[in-house]
Amino acid sequence: VQLVETGGGSVQAGGSLRLSCVAPGYTRYEYCMGWFRQAPGQERQGVASIKIGGSTRYTDSVKGRFTISLVSAKNTLYLQMNSLKPEDTAVYYCAADRPPCTGGLEGYEYVQWGQGTQVTVSS
Repeated sequence: VQLVETGGGSVQAGGSLRLSCVAPGYTRYEYCMGWFRQAPGQERQGVASIKIGGSTRYTDSVKGRFTISLVSAKNTLYLQMNSLKPEDTAVYYCAADRPPCTGGLEGYEYVQWGQGTQVTVSS
């Protein structure tokens, strides 16, 4: 099953974007999903994650600005990104895993990945 991200684009600093990830079969109770990003020349970074029916996690740099959410009926994971900064510029990836899973922010915890969507924030 392929995950498909949409919603990337270019925005000025302080603006907002909402990323979507359609993930058929992965939006069920106790499944885990996450958003990751990778900027040029940098390692992939976990941004936000959710264990469905459980907790959410955020990397410190996005706390208070980004919100991860899920609409199971639409098989869709979202990442609402507000107060965007130039350092948020990256390719953003959606990831998913079946239970048992931890819902953490490490890439190795996830087995299914999307193709990525570019987010560019200009100053």
